[in-house]
Amino acid sequence: MALPALAHPIVQAPIGACAGPELVAAVAEAGGLGLLACTWSEPDAITADVAAVRSGTVGVFGGNLVLRFPVEDQLGALLDAAAPVITFSWGQPGPARVARCHAAGSVVLVQVGTASAVSEAVADGADGIIVQGVEAGGHVQATQPLERLLDDVLAEAGPVPVIAAGGLATSVDVARVLAAGAEAAMLGTRFVATLESRAHPRYKQRLVEAASADAALTLVFDGAWPFGPHRVLRSPTVDTWEAAGCPWPGDRPGEGDVVLERPDGRRIPRYDDAPPIAGDAGDVDAACLYAGAGVGDIDDLPPAAEVLVRLASTAQ
Repeated sequence: MALPALAHPIVQAPIGACAGPELVAAVAEAGGLGLLACTWSEPDAITADVAAVRSGTVGVFGGNLVLRFPVEDQLGALLDAAAPVITFSWGQPGPARVARCHAAGSVVLVQVGTASAVSEAVADGADGIIVQGVEAGGHVQATQPLERLLDDVLAEAGPVPVIAAGGLATSVDVARVLAAGAEAAMLGTRFVATLESRAHPRYKQRLVEAASADAALTLVFDGAWPFGPHRVLRSPTVDTWEAAGCPWPGDRPGEGDVVLERPDGRRIPRYDDAPPIAGDAGDVDAACLYAGAGVGDIDDLPPAAEVLVRLASTAQ
């Protein structure tokens, strides 16, 4: 992928508001690929975040854009800031966007949830493919297990490098996907549970305490992304909604409840898809706690660099 500064085949997933510049810089400085989640950020905020990452590392980093939403302004901000890597998910960027990224000197990675989507991404000029299995935390693009998808995606990608994602949390997981042919492993939940993550302390503690069976694939936290499947920790909100028969928005138990309040005054309702971050006040356990199927293997809250080195060195 022409990323010589990567010392380890580890990618930190773009874990929404939990991935601030301090986490991305820590991962990049330790030799991995750190990713900012930029879809819902204003261009000025993206410019500031990229500058903040650069102040903390000379390593490789980038920004993710979810094509389910308008992202042209965000893409422009990332390219103007000369972000080394741009990743696209939930859709195909198309040849014009890929060419625009390449003209700015950025490497392009495209996330897919099916093998059939690979050929289009490769034809458009993608430098790498991210294959996400259904085991992933957060919003889940796939419907099949990673192990089944990976072989098919590798066959379709040919010489184009493939990054594996979905429920990975340990060095054994990393070793397994590398042995299967992936060039790198992408992990999200493991990096939410780190010192530099902006996740709320209670959210981090829930991840450490959870078993893998506590991660559920659901549609309950719709927020601004209706019908977007997502994997979260089971909670009173999830359990009560399921017990009521999984009703549609407007008929869900406690529909108008505010479960979190942000320092800036934003009020987060019960079924919003925003995860709790540091500084939020309220019922964190009732909020959207994204977690992959490998959450049961997470039992500590170390610095991100320690996680990366531990994963990579042991896997190799």
